Amino acid sequence: MAAASASSTPLFSPCAAATAKLGAACPPSYGSRRRGCTRRGRLSVVAVQTGPQKPSPSSSSSSQAGTESETLQNLLKRQYKYGFVSDFESFSIPKGLSEATVRRISELKAEPAWMLDFRLAAYRRFLTMVQPTWSDNVYEPVDLQSICYYSAPKTKPKLNSLDEVDPELLNTFDRLGIPLSEQKRLANVAVDAVIDSTSIATTHREELMKKGVIFCSISEAIREYPDLVKRYLGSVVPPGDNYYAALNSAVFSDGSFCYVPKDTVCPMEISTYFRINDKETGQFERTLIVADERSTVSYLEGCTAPAYDSNQLHAAVVELVCEEQAEIKYSTVQNWYSGDDEGNGGIYNFVTKRGRCKGRGSKISWTQVETGSAITWKYPSVELLGDDTVGEFYSVALTKDCQQADTGTKMIHKGKNSRSRIISKGISAGKSRNCYRGLVQINSGAENAYNSSQCDSLLIGDNAAANTYPTIQVGCISGRVEHEASTSKIGEDQLFYFQQRGIDHEKAVAAMIGGFCRAVFEKLPYEFAHEMDALMNLKLEGSVG
Repeated sequence: MAAASASSTPLFSPCAAATAKLGAACPPSYGSRRRGCTRRGRLSVVAVQTGPQKPSPSSSSSSQAGTESETLQNLLKRQYKYGFVSDFESFSIPKGLSEATVRRISELKAEPAWMLDFRLAAYRRFLTMVQPTWSDNVYEPVDLQSICYYSAPKTKPKLNSLDEVDPELLNTFDRLGIPLSEQKRLANVAVDAVIDSTSIATTHREELMKKGVIFCSISEAIREYPDLVKRYLGSVVPPGDNYYAALNSAVFSDGSFCYVPKDTVCPMEISTYFRINDKETGQFERTLIVADERSTVSYLEGCTAPAYDSNQLHAAVVELVCEEQAEIKYSTVQNWYSGDDEGNGGIYNFVTKRGRCKGRGSKISWTQVETGSAITWKYPSVELLGDDTVGEFYSVALTKDCQQADTGTKMIHKGKNSRSRIISKGISAGKSRNCYRGLVQINSGAENAYNSSQCDSLLIGDNAAANTYPTIQVGCISGRVEHEASTSKIGEDQLFYFQQRGIDHEKAVAAMIGGFCRAVFEKLPYEFAHEMDALMNLKLEGSVG
């Protein structure tokens, strides 16, 4: 059972009030489960699971075990199929970060004065901050002066037209399975396609506008709907929230904006596909989704990048605003390039995602599948301000080779009768390190608030590591929190069991992973369901052993 601690150390940022005296916690044995851990009153609880741990000796012969291990090691070595580089003409500003860089970006995007003021205020706040180092991730400090902060295709499309888009750009998204042309585009999904620093096309805009739904790039929204953007931009994630949020607020180039009016169900899924192409460019997109009273919207997010041997920075900010009885469902399949099996190259994925349930009875649901990036550092979170609000977080985080992931969520209960649910599945293979870090906070006025958390880790092989740091803060005597956690391991004895029944290693691993992740996969929209089966099989080939 976890040990209680009153000490205070940073969890999500230097200003986050979270406790984490890890030395006082007792890790459970592998394969164990802690169930029904309920805490009432004012206290903080920290629990830790840690790995790796050597498996018990197998009953099979050493020669058989060696053969099986070799077979398993070959299961996770398919090439990253999205690692191609597109050859199109682009314009880039000089590398380096300064106030002049911020002004140049705003100038290139023809922004109004109030937007430039927003950027400059964020940049000046950024200059007072330092790069955070409190996560489990280990990496060299990011050299922000070596990054290009704006790169865009030279050919700019007309509004609602693809006539002037470079055919190579269209071909790029065709190869990614995201067709944009009128003849091929997805019929029931509106897509905003973003490459490097700019949106090149948004499909189905006119059809959505017939229902009053605004869906466009954030750059177009700043020019065409300034009052809406000024009202909500930075309201959930203020520029000074953390180091990378401040950086994003100063230099963000593009992203998506969606506004769903009152009493409206968005008639189709909306989606953004982010693609990094330029080797020396970072991507700093900004996404803002607003669901007005009694409205509903479902958003899908995907991302890929070429397989370069150097690291690239992706530092995004996502803000969700949910008014009374509105609902936002936000689903992500993150498949950035993760680097090679020696840890060379890959994306640094440092993202701030947060939703705010402002009105009574509103609901925000995050569903994410993290399979890419050399390093992932993100905590999609929900602030439950209104009474009877609901926050949900469903996550699968898969790491292999030398990948590192420090991810999780925060559920902040402020409204009466607010409810939240967390289901996190972490899978560690190869030499990777996978960390879940969560905060459940029930404030003093959140009467009868309730949270249920389930955090499970699965180890594949002898060299992977899994760590879990859940923090629970209950400030209301009627609040209730339940936390359940487990760690297990795929071993050669389990695979031998499948083999005895005529099931090969690859299908056996797929079956075990599928069962482990089912609770999260069931929450994904239909458009992602088939893709996830293929993606998990693709990613897990070669990492078992």
